[in-house]
Amino acid sequence: MSRLAVRKTYKLFIGGKFPRSESGRSYLVQDANVALASRKDVRDAVVAARAAVKGWSGATAYNRGQILYRAAEMLEGRRDQFVALGEPEAEVDAAIDRWVWYAGWSDKIAQVYGNANPVAGPYFNLSSPEPTGVVGVVAPPESALLGLVSVVAPAIVTGNTVVVLAAEEHPLAAVTLAEVLATSDLPGGVVNILTGKVAETGPWLAAHMDVNALDLAGVREAELAKALEEAAAENLKRVVRPPAAPVDWSADPGIGRMTAFLETKTVWHPKGI
Repeated sequence: MSRLAVRKTYKLFIGGKFPRSESGRSYLVQDANVALASRKDVRDAVVAARAAVKGWSGATAYNRGQILYRAAEMLEGRRDQFVALGEPEAEVDAAIDRWVWYAGWSDKIAQVYGNANPVAGPYFNLSSPEPTGVVGVVAPPESALLGLVSVVAPAIVTGNTVVVLAAEEHPLAAVTLAEVLATSDLPGGVVNILTGKVAETGPWLAAHMDVNALDLAGVREAELAKALEEAAAENLKRVVRPPAAPVDWSADPGIGRMTAFLETKTVWHPKGI
């Protein structure tokens, strides 16, 4: 006798836990029930991200790199699961490699982006990169795993925390990645993932006064992008604008997305005699 399989309900990922939407809503996508995030869920995710900033940004670069590498190990262990969700094998492999690549940058970006500046006087003048804080991210819809990793990893490797709006029509890879992160050593709140309608939750994330930066990688509607940028301007958020042309997420990403969410702190120190 055949049995009816239990349909999995994919929940939100906030503060290292998997709550249902406070609204109780869900929607059917990819033959699965997925939580439909609300304005309150956005606020809860930002609170969790802000609470995690101090510990995550205060960790050593080496420690952050080790934690991200551990997440890559866990991602490798779930490779077949992502393929079963419909992700191309080549993109799953590229996503794992991309995560490892960013993990390796953790203790190197300061040497590349920082500097010892020449000054006219008996002083040391040192410029050092520091994380911006809480970053809101709209995940790219055309690359549910590789694109997601390519926007999340560069933000967190430098000490930021993120609130991610998963691609509305392809959210399963995002929530499955959340399950990977929840079982790695990543502290709760460093990555928070909300599923649902970006047009509904995006404006609340963009306008939130405790969000410091915004990555609009996944916004494809010009009017929505304009509205989100205008909302972000209210508290002078850093904004990475939507791509003007289709993005090849398998290409060399460079360091642009890491440096986009770094502040430069310059310190003067007198030289000894």
